[in-house]
Amino acid sequence: MSSLRIIGLIIGIIGLFLTFRIYRGLKWKKLNFLLFGLSSIVLIIISLNPNILNTITGMLSLEQAQRGRILTLLIFSIILLWFLVLYLKTRLDDYRYQFDLLVRGLGREQAERENIQKKLHDKQIIILIPAYNEEKNLQELLKEIPKTIKNKNVGVLVIDDGSSDRTSEVVKDAGYIVVRNKINRGGGAGLRLGYDIVKHSNIQTCVTMDADGQHDPREIEKLVKPILENKYDLVIGSRKLGKWEKEGHLRSIGLPIFNFIINLLLKTKITDCSSGFRAFKTRLLQSITLREDQYHTSELIIDAAKKGIKIGEVPITIRKRKYGTSKKGKDIKYGLNFAKAIIVSWWR
Repeated sequence: MSSLRIIGLIIGIIGLFLTFRIYRGLKWKKLNFLLFGLSSIVLIIISLNPNILNTITGMLSLEQAQRGRILTLLIFSIILLWFLVLYLKTRLDDYRYQFDLLVRGLGREQAERENIQKKLHDKQIIILIPAYNEEKNLQELLKEIPKTIKNKNVGVLVIDDGSSDRTSEVVKDAGYIVVRNKINRGGGAGLRLGYDIVKHSNIQTCVTMDADGQHDPREIEKLVKPILENKYDLVIGSRKLGKWEKEGHLRSIGLPIFNFIINLLLKTKITDCSSGFRAFKTRLLQSITLREDQYHTSELIIDAAKKGIKIGEVPITIRKRKYGTSKKGKDIKYGLNFAKAIIVSWWR
């Protein structure tokens, strides 16, 4: 017996022993027991009789290759590892979802303690703003938000996404409602908490906008108007149709590419899939699935388009940020994660 077979036999025996030692009794887990147990048994059998691989090696046309049986074993090991990675990824996503429910639940408890639903009962339009360390920008932004639009009362709900500055205090000083996430999780996670609160109210229309001051509150009416006229269910503020200061060469190139991909996949005519300035009927929140924490701007558009919801666009102006820096990250990283969010949202 070669040294390699001896090593394989020893590893298989140790693996089988550890399988029974670890995954029995109180730590009994059927799937883990079967996975590690069968892997150890297969390794023992192959180490004792490597000829068992000859048939599979022949099927892969590796019988003439040097160390063909080892190559066969490596191929199947890679396949096994790939399935293991997918399994772990699924479990991780489940844990992330449960964590998301926990954090949002804490936020809803705060909303209940502070009777936020009562404070919103006379509002027909809500401006939902996720914010992370944006006290200076919010001091100016909140002053510009209109109190009424088309004779409908406008409310403001800011989700403080774990800020370490005076973001929450600034919102309260302005006379508006703030709910705080215990930790920073991203704009998408902040919006989900806001949606949880909004969809259990009588508010008819929801507007989302950034806290950095780049969205002009004077254009909120422009977004809301097609919703109130029942022309669209979701209206996106498009910088492509309006005016904006380009943030960088890569993003200038990336936006048309992402628009093209989404339009190709969903047969839409979107010109600004990364816009966070939008308005929609709050009843949509009952049917839309949202999971993205950070790169979330395209997620609502994609899921709405898949469900046949009427989507429109209006031109908007993107203003230059006055204070602080963007939370979006570097161009390349942002682009890769944004592309991933598009693929995941479409595939879901």
